[in-house]
Amino acid sequence: MTTTTPDLYTPDLYADGPPHELLAELRRTTPVYWQDIPGQPGYWAILRHADVEYVSQNPAIFSAEAGGIILEDLEPERLQALRGTLLSMDPPRHRAYRKPLVKSFTAKVVGGMEDRIRTICREIFARVGTGEVEFVHDVTSSLPTQVIGELMGLPPEDWDHIHALAERNTSGEGGVAAVEMARYAIGFAARRRVEEPREDITSLILDAEFGGKAMTDVDFGLFFVQLVTAGNDTTKTMLSAGLHALLTHPEQLAALRADPAGIQGAVEEILRWANPLHYFRRTATRDTELRGVTIKAGDKVAMYYTSANRDEEVFTDPHSFDITRRPNPHLSFGFAEHFCLGVHIARLEGRVFFEELLAHYPTIELVGEPERLRSNLNNALTRLPVRLG
Repeated sequence: MTTTTPDLYTPDLYADGPPHELLAELRRTTPVYWQDIPGQPGYWAILRHADVEYVSQNPAIFSAEAGGIILEDLEPERLQALRGTLLSMDPPRHRAYRKPLVKSFTAKVVGGMEDRIRTICREIFARVGTGEVEFVHDVTSSLPTQVIGELMGLPPEDWDHIHALAERNTSGEGGVAAVEMARYAIGFAARRRVEEPREDITSLILDAEFGGKAMTDVDFGLFFVQLVTAGNDTTKTMLSAGLHALLTHPEQLAALRADPAGIQGAVEEILRWANPLHYFRRTATRDTELRGVTIKAGDKVAMYYTSANRDEEVFTDPHSFDITRRPNPHLSFGFAEHFCLGVHIARLEGRVFFEELLAHYPTIELVGEPERLRSNLNNALTRLPVRLG
């Protein structure tokens, strides 16, 4: 049977950019929208800002652990492995695992890395030089891996290898690369256990108790894959999508060149305008109701950040890119229990990267059509051809 109802699930819908007009119409008419998935149960798309916050705030009703965080149902072994990551834990286990890590990700601790991040940015620009480059992979992609390397005390000679694995993990080779990365991390943890503790996250993790017991090397491997992959992919997306937004709004790029103090606000608007992830999934643990819609126990629920970040009830002129937007309560870092642990790192990387980029290159021009990832999950550019002058 054919249907004319919108299909939010098909990756083809996102190939040319997020379907903002369709999402705006659904926010107005059907903000809790049922979407089928071929071959398995469909899901409820949650499209309003307030409702995404509500689902995030109620993990007892909407579980990350029950069915994982992506729309597709996983095989039992993969789902069980995913439950070993912070992203797919529910309280109280999530809090027990997160609490020992929080002090290493505070604004004060992360702020101490600013000079090192600035040096890494300058080294990247010195290597890239001037002329035509593919900005996504040639410029942005190595920064987050190097920052994670610093935070975790990874040997610098291993950074290129970890970077290559992170790139593969978000391409078509995800499973194989994730296993290889976890194997590296397990070996790294085993070596570090017999060495003197250092002032880095690895020592903190290996010395801490999570839920009343020490983290095993296998647990460390799962955490490592999550941290490196998430940090690499989302930061790369923020930086490349951010430059694209500025290049297509030249008056705002000129304003930042005239007053770099506005860069921190610009980073927040980039995160709202081009959030790196379209959604995360939850699973209803019991029958409940949202905006008059009955959601049954076991139903999948998808929090659409791409829609919430353009909600007319929250943002004035939401489809305008405005680096001076205040306030800017976007949901690109999540909300409540699962608010991003690396938020301070991401904001610092964004601010320092754009400060150094604009200082290093007096002119930056788009020299070809950007290309996007065909994905209903990742809101990312795969290619951004520019000329750095």
